[in-house]
Amino acid sequence: MRKFTKLLLVALAVMLVAAACSSSSSDEDLGGRTVTVAVENAYPPYNFIPEGASAGEGWDYDAWNEICSRLNCTAEFVEAGWPDVIVETGQGQYDTAADGISITDERKEVVAFSDPYMTIEQKLMVRADEDRFSSLDEFKAGDYRLGTQVGTTNYELAVDLLGGDARIDAYDQFGVAVQALINGDVDAVIIDDTAGQGYKGANQESVKLLDDSLQSDPLGFIYPKDSDLIEPVNKVLKEMKDDGTLDELANKWFVEFEG
Repeated sequence: MRKFTKLLLVALAVMLVAAACSSSSSDEDLGGRTVTVAVENAYPPYNFIPEGASAGEGWDYDAWNEICSRLNCTAEFVEAGWPDVIVETGQGQYDTAADGISITDERKEVVAFSDPYMTIEQKLMVRADEDRFSSLDEFKAGDYRLGTQVGTTNYELAVDLLGGDARIDAYDQFGVAVQALINGDVDAVIIDDTAGQGYKGANQESVKLLDDSLQSDPLGFIYPKDSDLIEPVNKVLKEMKDDGTLDELANKWFVEFEG
């Protein structure tokens, strides 16, 4: 009787351990399928190809590899151009896109969004030695030019703040806009603070971010509207938030990252 009791206790312990190790993603199994993840590969620290390397890396790569490790899938990263990637994802050319994409009502007409995985602040990036202005109001009062990327909420905000596009130079990629700033072609760049840290890290001696937040944007992954990935990925994103994984990725790519 005592032996049976011990065996029963062991069995119960195993069951409890198994239950404790299980997560909400345990019943979400994608069967090893490949998920195509569109990235720009020009938006550090979210996604980029380091100088001299052939493979991409960044927050998006780490996040989606972790998502697929929990959902039994394989993330296949595909380079895509901005802003066409939004329409292309909506048309089903990719399973999802990850590129620091702000959630907006206008974009919801074309694609479905995941739950927000972070909220960013839009700020002004200026040259490191800038002393003509230190705030948006001072910038607006002068005859200064503002750079940003086409098709972004940063561009839309720039138009709203300046009352039109007469003083705005829009570039295909943020990296080009930042280089234009360094070269003196524009006087500031409006950019997300997280991405700004990425570009600043690569240009530590050349640029800085002003403190004032101009606007807050929630970010999410995008999918075709009929995607079956939305619910399982949302569950995993919640797990990654609850267990600290998203915080770890933020510390790695938005705090420690130096380009």
